[in-house]
Amino acid sequence: MEDIFYMTEEGLNELKREYDELIHVTREEVKEELKAARAQGDLSENADYDAARNRQAQVEARIAELDHQIKNAQIISDKKKDNIVRIGSTVEIKELDTNDVHTYRIVGSVEADPLNGLLSNVTPLAEAIIDHKVNDVCDVKVDVPYQVKILKIN
Repeated sequence: MEDIFYMTEEGLNELKREYDELIHVTREEVKEELKAARAQGDLSENADYDAARNRQAQVEARIAELDHQIKNAQIISDKKKDNIVRIGSTVEIKELDTNDVHTYRIVGSVEADPLNGLLSNVTPLAEAIIDHKVNDVCDVKVDVPYQVKILKIN
């Protein structure tokens, strides 16, 4: 089974931008670094050459990772308004033990950034609230379980 990477259209565009930058700019910079390091002579004790090879390996690994994610991307739509939490929904929840209120947008793991309100669909919190509606109380299954109440879905 192929991996599916759920993401917004903006998230996919950002991955494509990074991929393009790595292919057309960074890869060329690394080639020049390697060329300059080779010109220094003995490669067996050449720290610059080793550093350039390591950077090349990192760049090529990231290119391969992005290529895989882009090829297996599935765009999530936030247009579906059936009042049920889904990937793409923006959800306001209240933690019942603390009464803290948080707002998150449920996104795929590639775009997740919980400090900025972007919650991966594979986190325990997201898994607990997906397919629920406003006023549902959901159990979040973590080491110390807690409950949240869904206040609003956009």
